[in-house]
Amino acid sequence: MKITVLAGGVGGSRFLLGVRSAYPDADITAIVNVGDDMWHVGVRIAPDLDTIMYTLAGQNNTSRGWGRVGESERVAGELRAYGVGWPWFTLGDLDLGTHLARTHYLRSGLPLSQVVPLLTSRWDLGVTLLPSTDSEVETHVRVEGGSMHFQEWWTRHRASLPALAFDFVGVSSAVPAPGVVAALAEADVVLLAPSNPVVSIGAILAIPGLADAVRATSAPVVGVSPIIAGAVVRGMADACLTAIGVSTSADAVALHYGARSAEGVLDGWLVDTADDAAVAPVASAGITARAVPLWLSDDATRAQVARDAVELALAL
Repeated sequence: MKITVLAGGVGGSRFLLGVRSAYPDADITAIVNVGDDMWHVGVRIAPDLDTIMYTLAGQNNTSRGWGRVGESERVAGELRAYGVGWPWFTLGDLDLGTHLARTHYLRSGLPLSQVVPLLTSRWDLGVTLLPSTDSEVETHVRVEGGSMHFQEWWTRHRASLPALAFDFVGVSSAVPAPGVVAALAEADVVLLAPSNPVVSIGAILAIPGLADAVRATSAPVVGVSPIIAGAVVRGMADACLTAIGVSTSADAVALHYGARSAEGVLDGWLVDTADDAAVAPVASAGITARAVPLWLSDDATRAQVARDAVELALAL
């Protein structure tokens, strides 16, 4: 079975752990958000690709939720001493090794889609990672008085500055990275991970041609709600949803994605049992919905959510 997952960040990485655990013999491909990427102190940072890579490799720092396990920050301290970079944006020493390697390959002329397998090849991930695009598409946040990179809004300000809009800078000239459209077209099942609907999944779908490829696939498309009982599972996705006029609820996010039968991207939608009341409004919009436990709290629950998503897809 070929399973293609649209994913970003911690929610996407944990969900992919579940998919890999539940379907160890499947051909799993993750199309990963690059909107968080940026140039910083001369190196190219790719937070979502790295978070997913580290998580699948068992190298992620589970206590912090980002970066490498066993990390040190000596280089970050030196950068602060020299007044270089953002003092609130810490690069771990091991993590910096990844950024330096990525930058080396990019500077040598390789596109990101060729760099990713060079970086991931040191571990047996069980999942093929594809960047959504080779182009430098960066998410910027418009706030009162100006605009800033998403990382500054998210990490420095903790999304406390009201966002007026999100701009995917460079997206107009971007195209899906090699392999992305084929991964969607050839999939038996397409899943939307419980990642941020606006700046993770939304940034992926903003790549010209990518949402059309999702709509065109013969595979059923099932999403997993990142909202449980009216609250975000992790992070500050509620601030992002508020900025685009979407309420923080499982049914509102499903309606935001829309039904494929109405030019949206979903055939099915999983909500948590706490949101059983969301099933009816989602179904009335043409999206088959089921209520199941969605907390990705351990290996067993992650695998069960993945099975529930795939089983709903195969039932459609």
